[in-house]
Amino acid sequence: PPTSVSAHDFDRFATLSPYHDRAHVPGVAAELPSDCSVDQVMLLHRHGSRGPEWEDKYIQKLVETLNDSSQVIHRAHLPPNLRFLKHGYESDLVPHELTVVGRRQLFDHGVDFALRYPSLSTGVVLSSPVQRVVDSAHYFGHGFFGGDVGKVEFVTVDELDVPINWITPWKSCPKYSEAKGHAAASVWRSKYVPPITRRLSRQLGFQLSDDDTQGALYACPYDLAAHNESPWCAAFHNHELRSLEYEYDLLMDRISGRISEDDPGPILGSVYVNKLIERFTNATGDAKELYLEFGHDTSILLALSALGLNKDQTPLPEDHIRTHRKFRTSEQTPFAARMVWERFSCKKSFRGPQIRLLLNSATYPLTTCQRSLKDREFGSCSVKEFINANEFSLNVHYGDETWNTTCVD
Repeated sequence: PPTSVSAHDFDRFATLSPYHDRAHVPGVAAELPSDCSVDQVMLLHRHGSRGPEWEDKYIQKLVETLNDSSQVIHRAHLPPNLRFLKHGYESDLVPHELTVVGRRQLFDHGVDFALRYPSLSTGVVLSSPVQRVVDSAHYFGHGFFGGDVGKVEFVTVDELDVPINWITPWKSCPKYSEAKGHAAASVWRSKYVPPITRRLSRQLGFQLSDDDTQGALYACPYDLAAHNESPWCAAFHNHELRSLEYEYDLLMDRISGRISEDDPGPILGSVYVNKLIERFTNATGDAKELYLEFGHDTSILLALSALGLNKDQTPLPEDHIRTHRKFRTSEQTPFAARMVWERFSCKKSFRGPQIRLLLNSATYPLTTCQRSLKDREFGSCSVKEFINANEFSLNVHYGDETWNTTCVD
């Protein structure tokens, strides 16, 4: 039988999920040994909750359909979870823009970061040039720097004198496309949406289109993103919302690509991995102790793809939900996701500089470079082994044969 929706389900809207901490991985220590200290940190932060993008036309279509059928709705005997429609439904969502909820996420994260790393500081904050990301960087800055935020230089990647940047590397790859992701999501939608359309049409007493149903499905997480609540979320069963989650996982699984299929994703993600290694080894001689950088869900997913940390052995299927999967954007890139790389050193526990990834406040085990039991206990590995494990990325350079074959016509 269909199960009702709980508050926990609000954390499972894939890339449209409100920010929430990841659960700690069983068997992996949450804190470093007491004799270790973090001496360098690199943050890549997704923007906070925003309004809809391509989904907005479906939400507006739904609003129009409901307005046209208002008399039928008024006379209908609706179940409790749809009675809100008796009073009408209007959408005030602003496409693309950071919401009030998103502002608070970033400010709070800035405060959290200042408390976690009180001895680290920087005078520069770098972001994607997209306005919601620029805004996110500033709200984080107010939380982190407080009254000193006016002394900080906020820079976008467009202002950098580099041929390619590590936050939006796809801008330098003409062959990069999201078409494969949207095609996969469309196949899955054609399977899971029609049964929902039939159910809702029967309950409402008039015929909805599948586009209307999509609008209602999208309205749930986007209302949450703007207002922290939505009447639409209770209109669906748990398994229907899991299908929505899977739609976005399919979309992003294809977009962030995989090495085995010669997709651009891992090639683009290598730019971030190389920048991480450059900084944590001080290869240029001018590495800073703290980097605060702001981008998109794709920015984080491309890096994880190049690192081989979140991909399943085969692509996610388009005709059914793969329940057990590594690729789960609800946990990896919700709104305001934060990918934090720490370099740390210890007096006795580890020899030499070590590296650890905290993704949404929980250790994300670096399984590709762990060599010892202690590595597995803390989810970390040595900087040296991290470099060895990422030979693929180190052998990719902007403009070389590998790059041009993948990115240039």
